[in-house]
Amino acid sequence: MNLMNEKILVSGAAGFIGFHLCRKLIKNNFDVIGIDNMNSYYDINLKKSRLDFLKKETDNTTSKFTFFKDNLENQEAINKVFKEYSPRKVVNLAAQAGVRYSLENPNAYIQSNIVGFNNILEACRNFKIEHLLFASSSSVYGGNTKLPLSEKDNVDHPISLYAASKKANELMAHSYSHLYNLPTTGLRFFTVYGPWGRPDMALFIFTKSILENKPISVFNHGDMIRDFTYIDDIVESLIRLIKKHPKKDLTFNKLSPNPSTSWAPYKIFNIGNSNPVRLLDYIAEIENNLKKKAIIDFVDMQPGDVKSTEADTTLLEQWISFKPKTSIKHGISEFIKWYKEYYEV
Repeated sequence: MNLMNEKILVSGAAGFIGFHLCRKLIKNNFDVIGIDNMNSYYDINLKKSRLDFLKKETDNTTSKFTFFKDNLENQEAINKVFKEYSPRKVVNLAAQAGVRYSLENPNAYIQSNIVGFNNILEACRNFKIEHLLFASSSSVYGGNTKLPLSEKDNVDHPISLYAASKKANELMAHSYSHLYNLPTTGLRFFTVYGPWGRPDMALFIFTKSILENKPISVFNHGDMIRDFTYIDDIVESLIRLIKKHPKKDLTFNKLSPNPSTSWAPYKIFNIGNSNPVRLLDYIAEIENNLKKKAIIDFVDMQPGDVKSTEADTTLLEQWISFKPKTSIKHGISEFIKWYKEYYEV
């Protein structure tokens, strides 16, 4: 299937993953309609810089980038964009992010991640969208401790409201796939990092603190493992998934249901590196790049956090013939290069 000249709507376009996806789509001469509410959860100037960068990127292409500042909760505004621009595919990346923030402001997650996502689903149904891809999260695995984490596993025990909202998104999408034959693909991202990243993520916090000679808080006394996934691998996976619509699984067994698939046109995929790294090794790689030691403050585990993540990406590889594989050595180096240039360090 050729995506050339198709219009693609990306919500969360000024966000970390949304920005990189829009950039890739623009480079490949696709018309992109971006939506973002530009909230102040983190530095709004970084979001503005991302948008400025995207607008400049269109100068040397035949693509168009059209941006709207709106909340997904505003159903009238969302419907107006769908009606006016007629996107054929939608990638919903807009959400209130962050596990720890969900402990402080749970209502933000209900409004953005539940009400907002329902408005997207309704628009996709009413305007006959060909394929909806939506961001889920590795957080949905919650209290699961069997590694690697597989889409075939039960995920009914979330340990944060953020995770619960993402699990709810998966359930909502499936119901629309079943009721309205809307092809939907859920994306369980595993600890995404890279240039232009979010300031509330570990790599950003650690880099900033080390450069400023400030201590970094290392949770669970450093006894944590994460499946860090580089942003370019995330975008490559998304581009390939956009092209491949989920089909009804005619072999689905309702007596022994497989959570990763369905009789409806619905799929769920882990997108991770499948090469988990000890948090202290990750910090050591940051130190190597900065040529500076971190001042470490070992603290207890935060509520809502999990000790270990590791993605089983077998289903993703089988579906799109691609496996995220960028090493933290390369990924951290690229982030720090960007960080020093952007902040003029």
